[in-house]
Amino acid sequence: MTKTKANGIEIEYETFGKKSDPALLLIMGLGAQLTLWPESLCEGLAAKGFFVVRYDNRDVGLSTDFGKWGVPDLMGAFAKLMKGEKVDTPYLLDDMAADAVGLLDVLGIDRAHMVGASMGGMIAQILAARYPQRTLSLVSIMSTSGRPGLPMGKPEAVAMLSAAPEGPAREQLVAHGMKLRTVIGSPGYPADPTELRALVERNIDRRYYPEGAARQYLSVLASGPRTDLLKTVKVPTLVLHGADDPLLPVDCGRDVASLVPGAKIEVFPGWGHDLPKEMVPKLIQSVSAFCKAA
Repeated sequence: MTKTKANGIEIEYETFGKKSDPALLLIMGLGAQLTLWPESLCEGLAAKGFFVVRYDNRDVGLSTDFGKWGVPDLMGAFAKLMKGEKVDTPYLLDDMAADAVGLLDVLGIDRAHMVGASMGGMIAQILAARYPQRTLSLVSIMSTSGRPGLPMGKPEAVAMLSAAPEGPAREQLVAHGMKLRTVIGSPGYPADPTELRALVERNIDRRYYPEGAARQYLSVLASGPRTDLLKTVKVPTLVLHGADDPLLPVDCGRDVASLVPGAKIEVFPGWGHDLPKEMVPKLIQSVSAFCKAA
């Protein structure tokens, strides 16, 4: 992995495949490090003829954090939004999209397939709409338009976004991480406990930084819905969503597809809000076939 300066911050990234192949940028979700993109997925997409780039968003992993800004008051932010008041935040999703463009600039990549999961899907949507000259295609995975009135996730899944571990000990952090991944995970592909523990431990040891995730959450709230923005997307668009996503119900993905002119959607039964190993071959097939056709 490598660190570079882009858009005024430091971004940690990793690449797979040949630089001469079409670029495919993988953008992760809320509080999620680049390591949440399975290596098997990255290598599989590279083997299909793509130059794959995965990276840590700002305020997560080994990229620049915004700790000086402080810990956000999410409940206060919710209250302000309900009253139609402006929310104070260190950055917006637009800034995170500009980070992605800055990274492409550093890597000498003119255009890329923008592939984002969850909050990363929101960032990819903004890239496709605001930077069409840099976007070959858009793949929005387990994401949403943010349109008010869309179905909410299951209460236990939504609650896990703001839940805290029982304490600061490493084992308590691991137990909390495993619970989170189980609650939002795929009913049709339950995680092997040993493999899940290894994944959670690896990410905690790389960097445990919940306050960064809280600021990212604040940026999602403050950025508002992308309902009108999505109607302006002109690039080929594919929406991938799990029929059993407990955090962002499948209707959220269907809404994205309905807003983007000409968008295609694929819904997978049993898939939740994660990237289980059983889904990797299906995602490689769907993403590579779509991006090649685009």
